[in-house]
Amino acid sequence: MIYEKLGAIQQALKAPKDLENKFGGYKYRSAESILEAVKPLLADQACVLTLNDDLVFVEGRYYIKATATITNMDGKSFSVSALAREQESKAGMDASQLTGSTSSYARKYALN
Repeated sequence: MIYEKLGAIQQALKAPKDLENKFGGYKYRSAESILEAVKPLLADQACVLTLNDDLVFVEGRYYIKATATITNMDGKSFSVSALAREQESKAGMDASQLTGSTSSYARKYALN
């Protein structure tokens, strides 16, 4: 039953690339855009979506592992994870901002 609900949500979800990176000259979508578009569809299907982050160490580097889990009212769930690696440093960002940016990136790809 969870797969049918997930399929219905995926069919109905419209999350266009509505943001533009002026420096890079490309369009993109944010995790917030995806979440805003999916919330009413989750309500229609009586499901909830949760996002969790874990820090994982792979071959000498730290990664943020974001997991998106959809759960129906029967407690059945389906999860997908995505990894994003933190850069050593990024100009204009302190360590917490860098981790937050990496988390957002990983969450966006888990949601995709």
